[in-house]
Amino acid sequence: MNYNIAQKSQLDARELLILEQEVKNQGKNMIVAYILWYFLGVFGGHRFYMKKTGTAVTQLILTLTVIGAFVTLVWLLVDAFLLHTWVKEHNRNVEDRIMSEILNQKHFHNAMSR
Repeated sequence: MNYNIAQKSQLDARELLILEQEVKNQGKNMIVAYILWYFLGVFGGHRFYMKKTGTAVTQLILTLTVIGAFVTLVWLLVDAFLLHTWVKEHNRNVEDRIMSEILNQKHFHNAMSR
């Protein structure tokens, strides 16, 4: 994930490892997202996973009605194309937040050691 190369260049090897591990821990997994979409998509499982709770509940309720089930199936097909972007965007936001925390902490320690 090379989103902020300029900021990453300020990190040493240990900090880059911490960043990568934290993104793995706090980020979303593309495979898990698509498995949830495939098996539990009509119930909004993939949307719950992506923390889109409002629309996930809406999908769940719509699935319980006859007309709503048709709407949910169309919605599910659209989500198949959007899910990849959601996961990448979420992970990029996690990476940006963690990188900022690491850089702030690094600058703070450098300022304190002067």
